[in-house]
Amino acid sequence: ARGFSLPLQRPADCGDGRYFDISRLACGPCGAHQRQSAGGSSCVCQPGYRMVSSNGGSSITCEKCPENMSGVTQDGWNCVACPKGLTSEGKCKCLNNEILVERSIDGSLLNEALCLHCNGSEQSFSASDVSGNRCVRCEQTFINVSKSCDCSSPNILTGGLCFSASESLPPKGVATVRFGQLGLTLTSAWFLKNMQSSASACWLYSNLTACQALGNMCVMNMNSLSSSGTDACGLFQYIYVNTARLGTVHSISFWRHNLPWLYYGDQPGLASQVLEANHLPTIFSFKGTDKDVKLEFIAASFDAAGNFLKWQNLEGGLLQLCPDTQTKLNAAYAFGTTYQQSCKISVSKILLDFPNPIFYDLFLEYNGDNGQQYLWAVPILNLNLQYSEMFVNQGSNMNNWLLTRRFFLVDTLSGKENDLGKPPRVIRIASKIAISIRLVSHTQRGTIYPPLLTVAYTDVLVQNPETQSVMVSFSVNYEMNQSEAQIQTDITLGVLGGLAVLWSLLKTAGWKRRTGNSIIDLQTVLKFLLFYAGDLANVFFIITVGTGIYWLVFFKAQQFVSVLLPLPSQEEDFVTYIACAFSLKALQFLQLLVSQLTIDIFFIDWERPKGKVLKAVEGEGVIKSSAAPVSIWRTYFIANEWNEIQTVRKINPLFQVLAVLFFLEVVGFSNLALMDSSSSLTRSSGSYIAPWSRILRFGVSSAVWIAIAFLQIIFFSVFYERFVEDTIRQFVDLCCMSNISVFLLSHSCFGYYIHGRSVHGHADTNMEEMNMNLKREAENLCSQRGLLPNTDGQTFQISISRKMRLHYDRIHETLTRKRGPARLLDSSANTFEQSTRAYNTMNKFLSSFIDHAHKEMDYIVKDKLLLERILGMEFMEPIEKSIFYNDEGHSFSDVLYYGNETTLLIFDILFFSIVDLASQSFVLSAILTYLQQEIFRFIRNTLGQKNLASKTLVDERFLI
Repeated sequence: ARGFSLPLQRPADCGDGRYFDISRLACGPCGAHQRQSAGGSSCVCQPGYRMVSSNGGSSITCEKCPENMSGVTQDGWNCVACPKGLTSEGKCKCLNNEILVERSIDGSLLNEALCLHCNGSEQSFSASDVSGNRCVRCEQTFINVSKSCDCSSPNILTGGLCFSASESLPPKGVATVRFGQLGLTLTSAWFLKNMQSSASACWLYSNLTACQALGNMCVMNMNSLSSSGTDACGLFQYIYVNTARLGTVHSISFWRHNLPWLYYGDQPGLASQVLEANHLPTIFSFKGTDKDVKLEFIAASFDAAGNFLKWQNLEGGLLQLCPDTQTKLNAAYAFGTTYQQSCKISVSKILLDFPNPIFYDLFLEYNGDNGQQYLWAVPILNLNLQYSEMFVNQGSNMNNWLLTRRFFLVDTLSGKENDLGKPPRVIRIASKIAISIRLVSHTQRGTIYPPLLTVAYTDVLVQNPETQSVMVSFSVNYEMNQSEAQIQTDITLGVLGGLAVLWSLLKTAGWKRRTGNSIIDLQTVLKFLLFYAGDLANVFFIITVGTGIYWLVFFKAQQFVSVLLPLPSQEEDFVTYIACAFSLKALQFLQLLVSQLTIDIFFIDWERPKGKVLKAVEGEGVIKSSAAPVSIWRTYFIANEWNEIQTVRKINPLFQVLAVLFFLEVVGFSNLALMDSSSSLTRSSGSYIAPWSRILRFGVSSAVWIAIAFLQIIFFSVFYERFVEDTIRQFVDLCCMSNISVFLLSHSCFGYYIHGRSVHGHADTNMEEMNMNLKREAENLCSQRGLLPNTDGQTFQISISRKMRLHYDRIHETLTRKRGPARLLDSSANTFEQSTRAYNTMNKFLSSFIDHAHKEMDYIVKDKLLLERILGMEFMEPIEKSIFYNDEGHSFSDVLYYGNETTLLIFDILFFSIVDLASQSFVLSAILTYLQQEIFRFIRNTLGQKNLASKTLVDERFLI
């Protein structure tokens, strides 16, 4: 690397005696009697020396001029006598109003240069030009005032113009520019040279260019409206107020004849009239023959001196400082497409690209009914406007805005001090330009109000242009009055929120009935809050999904524009609703998880011993007969099956996530979330991609998620469960074939019962007998499976009495044991015997309870009322007898994932949406959503397995 390195040198580093060699990119020495040129990349002769030869760089030869011809000609090649002295460069100089002549008409060099006086008398009226090379006609004001080219006292010379002292001139102006962001006030060389003369020429002669130049200086001073100041805007206002007699232009009261239109007026409330009193007489549509309409903005451009340059169309990136392709730049003005562009630009590039400021008066072009093209003036809201006292506290209230007309992009002129030929000390850049298109309220034909251009300037103190940079942005936003939509949303939220309170109270009442406790305590209040959190989450979810789909359908599908998307700032309430929905739904989900992990469950084994076996009595040496033991493997088998269905869902989570991602990213549904008018699912690679709408992203993703989940549930319910596998109903059948019932308590006095008592009496049998039993049952040669005779009802919701619950708890206290050891054979004998006795006691108690053996703890079987099913609660309180409610819907799945698919689905959608709102990435959202599903499924399986082992005495080592 060192072999290819070289020192960095710049022309400024070379000094007077050296030059910058552009071939070596390094400094080289100049020859004798030579010095560095103004550009720095060559050598020139020192004063008093002429060039003999020159091949560029240092390849020049110089020789000294003789004493009698000590001056050097302007081209540097000859010596000449100078009658009126030499300049610092060693060349001849002449007095004012004289021109220098070094050669005769035929080009012959004179021995002595001549200084010819320009004839300023009548008929000639000539004076030397700025360079002093030739005589030209002097400025007309000199001739008008003094009948010559001399503006002597008492006449007034200012800005190269001559004015009579007897004329009424505007007040003496202050040539300062205020840079408020820097707290800096400069005396501008441009203002010092041209402001007073422009004001005087505009006032006295109605000179159009002078009036435009004065207006431009007012714009460069940020339209200052100080009532007591005599800056550029003060002089403009003085002329504006005192020229009312001249009339107006195009019947616009703010546009005075001969003057530029700078202000709309400072009357309070005027801005709202300008922006909302009239609408643009044209319509816009997204579909049909008039689709893809562009906003035809056109600007009249002027230079700083007030000269009209040309009409310029905004297409092509006139106002966009950031470089981009022509297609993307032109997309800024496609109606309905929100456009945003931002970048960082170096100060050196700004100084290079904008050596002189250009001023714009912006209009929107449209066609009238007669085919005539018209222009609608676009008002400007300058956020840097230096307000008068009545506009100091403008805030965001439109009535307090002071609208203007003229603006610029970059001002590199007013910040120049002393010398206009030197770089500016301060520059002012339009760092933020935003065009706002507002839809007329309740329009059905795509009618808009006049556009508004908002501009904010940044003041930059130029110190090191190469390292300094400025962030600039350009945007086109479409908006409409969202107050009505917000009111409707608030009303919906209030109504549904109130219904959620009532529904939560009913749930709490049902929960109190199921717990067997009628006292309202702190636990009751907390339970109500948990119920309300879940219901309120559903309210927020319904509102956000409805809102997202509403904007998706009505914005993308409309032909004539009647609605426009909310701005990002107007989406904050919507995002807050989603965050609230997710937080509350997460709380409900965790409460659901905890409740499922703490249920009481027991497997009732109906199998009875088959005969007797002989057993040796340990320690007595005798053999006695005893009942044959009943196999525990059926219980283990049912426990494992229950363990497997704990996290079975009605949808496949992996397929759900992959399908959603496929439709959003591959098919292209995500493109519907762009803030443009197109409803196409594809976008070309070279076209402009509009920013995302958070409302549309939520609407699209939630709609796709719900649609795929709905299709999955239909497929699962109609086809898969009917023709492939129905795990819930198969579990009930398996319990019956295993001769095992399941007793579940999700609350203190409420739960579920699966009647699995075999109609064949025994289930612990061989294959042949099992097949014979199934054949007899298929041929109706045995009784039905139901709990009641001649019925098929095997699943019940149970509401048990308090006495029954107390008896259950007394037995359960001895059933609860610590987790067993890790190996099969090293269990404690005492613990094992105690657990076995407790298991047998519980099994005997529950089986006798089902058989109505306990008259003091009996039960009845009945159907639930329709209202009880709808409200999810029981009206009858089980005081003397427990109540078994017939259940044909297998509602015991409420303690499983299977029966809570709605809660799980909404939680997944909200989790996906929250991640997407934070990351703006559907891929990341899908990955994290699937990960959280697997994490919670693992937690539910692991802890559910531990609870199952703890409550049923099934050793966890046999749960696989």
